Amino acid sequence: MITSKKRPTRPVALLTFAAALLATTSPICAQVQPSSNSRPMAVPIAQTIPDAQDTPWPGTIQLAIDASDTTTGAYRVTETIPVLQGTTRLTLLHPEWLPGNHGPKGTIAELLDIRFRAGGQLLSWTRDPVDVFAFHVDVPAGASEITATFIHTSPLRESEGRITMTREMLNLQWEKMSLYPAGHYVRQIKVKPTVTFPANWQVFTALDGKSANGNVVTWSETDYETLVDSPIFAGLYADRHDLGKGVYLDLVADKPELLKIAPENLQTYRNLVDEALLAYGSKHFDHYDLLLALTDRMGGIGLEHHRSSENQYEPRTLVDWAAGDWDRNVVPHELSHSWDGKFRRPAKLWTPDYRVPMQDNLLWVYEGQNQFWGLVLAARSGVQSKEQVLGQFANYAGSFTQYPGREWRSVEDTTHDPIVANRKAKPFSSLARNEEYYTEGALIWLEAEAIIRDGTGGKKGMDDFAKAFFGMRDGDWGSLTYELSDVIQTLNTIYPYDWAGFIKTRVQTPGQPSPLGGIERGGYKLAWKEEPNPYDKARMAAAKYISLNHSIGLAIDNDGKITGSRWDGPAFKAGLVTGMQIISVNGKTYDQETIKAAITAAKGTNMPIDLIVKRDDLVRPIRIEYHDGLRWPWLERAAPGTAPTGLDKLLAPRAAVAKKAAAK
Repeated sequence: MITSKKRPTRPVALLTFAAALLATTSPICAQVQPSSNSRPMAVPIAQTIPDAQDTPWPGTIQLAIDASDTTTGAYRVTETIPVLQGTTRLTLLHPEWLPGNHGPKGTIAELLDIRFRAGGQLLSWTRDPVDVFAFHVDVPAGASEITATFIHTSPLRESEGRITMTREMLNLQWEKMSLYPAGHYVRQIKVKPTVTFPANWQVFTALDGKSANGNVVTWSETDYETLVDSPIFAGLYADRHDLGKGVYLDLVADKPELLKIAPENLQTYRNLVDEALLAYGSKHFDHYDLLLALTDRMGGIGLEHHRSSENQYEPRTLVDWAAGDWDRNVVPHELSHSWDGKFRRPAKLWTPDYRVPMQDNLLWVYEGQNQFWGLVLAARSGVQSKEQVLGQFANYAGSFTQYPGREWRSVEDTTHDPIVANRKAKPFSSLARNEEYYTEGALIWLEAEAIIRDGTGGKKGMDDFAKAFFGMRDGDWGSLTYELSDVIQTLNTIYPYDWAGFIKTRVQTPGQPSPLGGIERGGYKLAWKEEPNPYDKARMAAAKYISLNHSIGLAIDNDGKITGSRWDGPAFKAGLVTGMQIISVNGKTYDQETIKAAITAAKGTNMPIDLIVKRDDLVRPIRIEYHDGLRWPWLERAAPGTAPTGLDKLLAPRAAVAKKAAAK
């Protein structure tokens, strides 16, 4: 239909003729009823892929990866899969539901040039039309093995995905560049891995039995589950530090000078190991590798594994220790996951293979409590300063005081966000909510700590829960699953309380106030200041933006581009949304100091904040009515006197005290 032009007027005679024609043809038209339209029926979906069984795959898969091409960033894979005599069709799967990602994050689109052969003969194959991560391969008579060759094309730009290879380093994740046979638990599939690296690179992984022939490295046969759980960091500029207790800090960097960590700062990582072992009272690994990339060229990551973790810092975080304080929490967080998330795991988050969907509703324990422990262990060890950790807690608590999404969406519902939203950017995240089971989860567990501490007169706290729930079966590095009832039962053994009601209110019910109970019971209060707390200040400087969320309700990058607009905030009500660019503030060219000065000048007055903004090709004025000044959240001591409060005691070092007590 053309809507941009006026329809021509029809002659009256023509309209009269049309009416008469319709009258004479109406019986014929009446014979065509809607019920006679074509109405298809659904074709049943055939089950073409066998469910995983706890039975062994016959033989050992040989997996060889050439990771030496730093120009294209392509990983070239040759995988040889043994098959039983008489097999006519082999179904191979590419991992889809990835551990630690909490959703279907498999990189099937990056698997290219896929070919299958037997005895040199090229085989025919089809992709499953329902499960596109599955490949059905026709197996010729007499074949004893199938060889698959393909290329994993690592992104070269951030717009293509996470970059895993640069000129100086790589992060090889086995699940991104391998296939496995359907119908078996992945722990029952044996694999022998080999990787070719660029010359003169050092290689770090938790895999056992390493042997090298030049730049070709092989490890002992392992199972596919352990292989996927044992990624590689490798690099031209690298170093390794023994932290004690079988834990190592493995560094790769963009430049050699970035590896130079001062001895007193390295000691904080040794403290971290001691504090973690003391808090949990056990060790669920035989050895552990903290894989850490110091880079802004390879993509950022923080991913847990049972005997290792993948971590990334900004390039100068170790050498500029004070300036990098804000950036160092990922390592304590991921180390803590060896207990919380890998050893103890929600029953419906553990799956027998990487095809079965994960159910995320207990992520507020898996990730939320781990976020709590990551902050606590960072402060206790000195990996982060206490002031920085208090700033992070303040950031979490402050954000939830002005967060309209909390009115309709519970913390538990945000656990489904990795699947629902796939971690994509949202136009109004304050209304949509993000994965707040991390941050609000941490505040909820901080409140649980305060309830236990107050109820037991300071004799018990979350350390006791950690030992009882995560610390059992010392030396076991399998996975022990749990349900919500197990969490509640263990809490009640530490301190009898209405934990079911607490969880229902804090986790499962929307419309709750900001969870400040742990802060306030801990002897602190949420306060508002005109300067950002240490965490917010450092984070904004590093990311080159300013968050004015708690004042006018905007986040703005250094070029004036709006990157976030708080739903129903003052700026939102004035018509400012993500993607607009602020050209000027009160007649002056935009920069951070100019907009801060304008907000300050308007405080307690009737003076508006006048902006000139650009959206696409439209430039126009916008006026914001806001008069409460700059606001950033802080935690301030509220308890009288100078004695350590409950929160002070929670964040205080414990390992050194325990060693002295044991020595007496």
